Amino acid sequence: MFPRFDLAAFEAAHQDAREQSARDLDHICRDTGFLVLEGHGVPHGVIADVWQATEAFFAQEPAAKQMLAPPFQGYPYGYLGPDAEALARSKGEDTPPDLKESFNGGPLRVPPDASAAAMGFCYQPTLWPDVPGFRVAWEAYYAAMEDLAARVMRAFAAALALSEDHFDPFIANPISALRALHYPATAGAPLDRQQRAGAHTDYGSLTILLPQPGSQGLQVQQKGTWVDVPAPIGAFVINIGDLMARWTADRWVSTLHRVLAKPGQPARQSLAFFHQPDWDAEIVPLDRSDAYPPVRSGPYLMAKFQATGMS
Repeated sequence: MFPRFDLAAFEAAHQDAREQSARDLDHICRDTGFLVLEGHGVPHGVIADVWQATEAFFAQEPAAKQMLAPPFQGYPYGYLGPDAEALARSKGEDTPPDLKESFNGGPLRVPPDASAAAMGFCYQPTLWPDVPGFRVAWEAYYAAMEDLAARVMRAFAAALALSEDHFDPFIANPISALRALHYPATAGAPLDRQQRAGAHTDYGSLTILLPQPGSQGLQVQQKGTWVDVPAPIGAFVINIGDLMARWTADRWVSTLHRVLAKPGQPARQSLAFFHQPDWDAEIVPLDRSDAYPPVRSGPYLMAKFQATGMS
């Protein structure tokens, strides 16, 4: 059975039950790095509104979507159409472009002391589509994800036997991003080694994925085998990113995953919130080992991002 974690139950538990729940979470993060998150508390209306808004965006004609294409190479937000990205390239595999399109947006607020480097990358403006209600729905969902990510990070701290506020100073102004993904229906066979999303790991501390309920195709690699990830109604999928694996000196795993492409698949949507610590947060292994040298969150993310483009 795919691992599950009830966040509300953890938060309500006391003493022995809370400690056992934290140990269970630690085991999941060591073993698979992926889990179905229940008890998240995100209002149904917030989720329904962002689904409706993103469906309306992707239903537009290609020319309307292309108006929101990034204005220059390396701009992190806006619309990426077909043939724009190959995620497997971040792992050194040269593959055809992924069979997907996406809309991407960044933080809702800019700290007054943001550096020029941060302003030139993660604090670039989100490019808003002319779709009724889109920005309101998107920002409400982004805010809900930012709050949920902070709660998950507190559970992570408990799972690592740290004080539950340990990560709070690192995520006061997170440079997270939200991505809406649309995988068009597939008719013929894909190209050799082509996927809807090529095999990759995520870059940050954690990802909160909202797959379309009942959809199929997301897979994680476990002991050399690709395992299907469920898409249950009313739950999110959480996975560990590279930065958290680095932070824990590989105690926790950032698991290779992909979205499988095969003939005859219906269209599929998902929403992915990529949680990333503050731009200047220094990430040092928690065990103080020399497993990894220190890195700053923002420049680390920027280098990862630039490795996936098609040009």
